[in-house]
Amino acid sequence: MSTPHHTASTPPTWLPTAATVVGATFLLVGVLGFIPGVTTNYGDLTFAGHRSDAELLGIFEVSILHNIVHLAFGVVGLAAARAAATAGWYLLVGGLVYAVLWVYGLAVGEESGANFVPLNSADNWLHFVLAVAMIALGAVGLKQVRDSVGTATSV
Repeated sequence: MSTPHHTASTPPTWLPTAATVVGATFLLVGVLGFIPGVTTNYGDLTFAGHRSDAELLGIFEVSILHNIVHLAFGVVGLAAARAAATAGWYLLVGGLVYAVLWVYGLAVGEESGANFVPLNSADNWLHFVLAVAMIALGAVGLKQVRDSVGTATSV
């Protein structure tokens, strides 16, 4: 006769920490995008569109919309970091969003009217790195969360 029981371990504690670090980084980037000097050509900062010639650290094109998205992504990340499962979903879904943004950035030209974020080559490749890292962290973390819930086994 077999009796099902559940084995459980604790959820991964590194997952909320990862979401906190990612969220805080997005918040920092969003704030820095509004600081003249850190953002070069600050006078050319527009709300949206490829005509914004402002560049965070002189490398990454930014606009007011781009900075607001970073701020929002940061707030969501910090809120999601309260529990391992929500932290994992934030990283996974956020990574998928950045994967889509990477493909979008490659598909539209830098001078295209469709480049409303705005994005340049440096932005595109940063979005690729973010997508890979966040998807990997989220997928591994969510697997660990699932495994920590426990599975039915026979005794």
